[in-house]
Amino acid sequence: MIAVLIGAMIGAINDSSSYASFEEAFENPDSEFHVVGQLVKEKEMIYDPTTNPDLFTFWLKDVNGIEKKVMLHKSKPQDFERSEQIVLIGNANAEIFEANEILMKCPSKYTDGEVQSKESASI
Repeated sequence: MIAVLIGAMIGAINDSSSYASFEEAFENPDSEFHVVGQLVKEKEMIYDPTTNPDLFTFWLKDVNGIEKKVMLHKSKPQDFERSEQIVLIGNANAEIFEANEILMKCPSKYTDGEVQSKESASI
C-alpha cells in the first residue's frame, strides 16, 4: 500500500505544470506550463465563431519580453482586450504556444482600490 501511495505522489508531481517563460516552454515541448504575460495589442487577434468557436489566436509577450503566437482552444474571453495580465496553461508546439486554459487579471472597477459608499455618493 505504501508503494502505491509513493507511486501516486510521484505521478502527481510529474503531471503538475509549473510557471515558465516562453523560452522554457519551447525547450520542453512535451511538458505543460503556466506562462504569464501581456497581450500584444498591436498584433492580430483572430476569432471566428462561425468557423471554429473553440479557436482563438493572438500574440502574448511573456515576462522576459519574448513574443509568441498563441492558439487558445476555447472561445475568446469577454473583455479580453482589457486584460492587464494573462496566464496561459498549455504547451509549446513548433513556433506556437497551444493553450487549453486561460486566466486573466482585468483592471479593477474600483478607483484607487477604494469603494465609494452610498452615503458619501449622495452628499
